[in-house]
Amino acid sequence: MSRVAKNPIPLPKGVEVKLDGSQVTVKGGKGSLAFTMAPGVELSQDDGVLTLSYASDQQKAIAGTTRALVNNMVHGVSEGWERRLLLNGVGYRAKVTGNTVNLTIGLSHPVDYDMPEGITAESPSQTELVIKGIDKQAVGQVAAEIRSFRPPEPYKGKGIRYADEHVRRKETKKK
Repeated sequence: MSRVAKNPIPLPKGVEVKLDGSQVTVKGGKGSLAFTMAPGVELSQDDGVLTLSYASDQQKAIAGTTRALVNNMVHGVSEGWERRLLLNGVGYRAKVTGNTVNLTIGLSHPVDYDMPEGITAESPSQTELVIKGIDKQAVGQVAAEIRSFRPPEPYKGKGIRYADEHVRRKETKKK
């Protein structure tokens, strides 16, 4: 069984945590995030360390999930989250203008994706896209939506893939 909930969460310098009943607010240099904890799970703070406690074994699983979510919030407001996407294919390009990502990915039309609030994108090169933000779930969701426009195919590997993703290649059909 997992013992994730028993691990303490260290608070880096510049991060403040406000506990108000089941409401947790984390403020840092990059912004602020809020979360409502499940009943039966309590969070306590003493000298720069957050610890979780739960009432019974039935709350053990949700306590581990809560610990992971609060830890992601602390990491997000102090350092931020980023997800890298690579465009692989002839003529595949990404360009960021303001709050919009323009993708040329082999379709009959260019794809324009408007970034949600709190998420930014930058394009260091024409075939690379970096999604940044303080909310890990939102960064991952935006990256998944952009990837879904043209997921990598297994024969030539063309498409949009994560930088740390390995596309398993297939052999072509033979006569």
